[in-house]
Amino acid sequence: MFTYPGGFDPSAFPEPFSSTYRSHLKHLKLKGLQPKTIDAYARTIRRMGDYFDHQIDNLSPAQLTDYFHDLVASHSWSAVKLDLYGFKFYTLHVLRKPWAMPNFIKPPKVSRLPDIVTVEEAQALFSATRTLSYRVFYFILYSLGLRLSEGLALTVADIDAVRHRVHIRDSKGNRDRFVPLPEATLLVLRRFWQTHQNPVLLFPNRHDGLSGARNARTPLDRGGVQKTLHQVAIDCGLKKKITPHSLRHYLPNRTMSPNLVTRAVMIGNQMRAGQISVPMPDIVRYLQAVEKGQ
Repeated sequence: MFTYPGGFDPSAFPEPFSSTYRSHLKHLKLKGLQPKTIDAYARTIRRMGDYFDHQIDNLSPAQLTDYFHDLVASHSWSAVKLDLYGFKFYTLHVLRKPWAMPNFIKPPKVSRLPDIVTVEEAQALFSATRTLSYRVFYFILYSLGLRLSEGLALTVADIDAVRHRVHIRDSKGNRDRFVPLPEATLLVLRRFWQTHQNPVLLFPNRHDGLSGARNARTPLDRGGVQKTLHQVAIDCGLKKKITPHSLRHYLPNRTMSPNLVTRAVMIGNQMRAGQISVPMPDIVRYLQAVEKGQ
């Protein structure tokens, strides 16, 4: 069953907007854009349709000035730029008109540093997260340095336990990459997978509870992941703006010297051979407690 971006069926809109919006969706699909970009560009046309009473094919510069002026007052510059790019795509590919407004909007140049989550803060977040799926998911983002979408898309087949790496597929810019898989993270993933045993997804949704996760075909809800982390950060008393993306800005391997990385690999090999015993991170203990029904 085909799902329209945002759940909006083109037939729900009046003509001729309905037909042009449907054509817009087809062009977005045919150009091979990422799902998030398709959603954003589709939302642009719906929002402009609402603003202009679904008459957007012959907008004057004055009308566009009014629209984007009002949009700046109610949305972020990121949203404004997405609407501009979305309307540019619509103009070029649906209306087949030249784009005559290259400098119509000039967002202010801003260079912001991300809020870095410290080891202590990360541990507090993990400890305060009550839902097991979210707790493990945040740990995976943190230990592997993944984006939210990358973590949600992880499958069982992406985990290479032999080479100790994770295959990140269809990431930003439609590119794949490999990231190192720490031993502790592999242990967590193995224990967590045993709780649901979904043959495909590492983080299946829990719409039907734990029993239904085994047969789930979609991952955890993106909004649920974001809202939960926001609330957990508040509960922990953290003043930083913590989002799932914040977790990826700390990746242990990025701060290790080459000698430390080599040593970490050696320790991992010794652990797998049973030659040494290294204390497991608290996240693994949480999983053991859950398995025991605690």
